[in-house]
Amino acid sequence: MSKINSRQLAYMGLFIALSFVGAQIKIQGSVAFDSMPAFLVALIISPVAGGIVGILGHMLTAVTSGFPLTLPIHMVVGVLMGITCYLFGYLSKKGKKYIAVIVAFLLNGPISLGVSAYIMYALGYEFAGVALFSFLIVPLSIAAILNIVIAVVVEPFLIRKKY
Repeated sequence: MSKINSRQLAYMGLFIALSFVGAQIKIQGSVAFDSMPAFLVALIISPVAGGIVGILGHMLTAVTSGFPLTLPIHMVVGVLMGITCYLFGYLSKKGKKYIAVIVAFLLNGPISLGVSAYIMYALGYEFAGVALFSFLIVPLSIAAILNIVIAVVVEPFLIRKKY
């Protein structure tokens, strides 16, 4: 794994800012267009950089929404987002972009939501488990696939540049 240089770090800062802008375009509650920049960074810079932008991008969305699932749950979701973006970039760089899209969708949508809903249920939250999952699965799935597809579509236009 190569180190992140100062140019890449500057681009990561710009993409984190884009995540903040995307966080303002909400579908429902805290579900927004914050992860597209992270998926894009995972493709054009590195999977690790994408994971970092994914974590910070999600936390910005949570902050602007008032931490609707509470800070600890959003921290878990942020880590899951980082893992998702990393795996998306890793699989894409291995030439398995279709698999990367499917894995990212599943991890960013139903699996992440399921983990969060279960943790909240186990901790005794009132709105958790099946109720939370049922309420968020459609908007979260729509946002997940749109964020991923937009990154995949935009990437060829940016890949020629050295990041």
